[in-house]
Amino acid sequence: MLKIKIITVGKTKEPWLQQATDEYLKRLQNSIFIEWILCKNSDQLISTLEKESSWICLDPMGAMQSSEEFSVFLFKLLESEGSRINIVIGGAEGLPAKIKSQAKHLISFSRMTFTHQMTRLILLEQIYRAQEIKKGSGYHK
Repeated sequence: MLKIKIITVGKTKEPWLQQATDEYLKRLQNSIFIEWILCKNSDQLISTLEKESSWICLDPMGAMQSSEEFSVFLFKLLESEGSRINIVIGGAEGLPAKIKSQAKHLISFSRMTFTHQMTRLILLEQIYRAQEIKKGSGYHK
């Protein structure tokens, strides 16, 4: 089974966001295992990443991709990394420069700024969409 570890600062506080997040986790559960690592602050995030060999950061200044390009990117990366990747989402202050400079890739969903809670949901939906694009299902039109 493929595994994506999402390492982020803070918790999802809004019940409606948690409900939507849970829906995408349910949709992914049979094909991609999502592991959440919730850090209290940027220092704990740095400490957590010191134990990891590589990661991808979500950052507004990262490379932008279409959903189709993200699907290809994601599955090629999973293949090259032994079916396991780490994706990092910063907190309200964004990501420390140290984390971004050591990232394997910086990607962006938009030049707009989203809350870290909303970014988690967008990421899960895009992972699900990437899977459905790869399958050729009707989800992505």
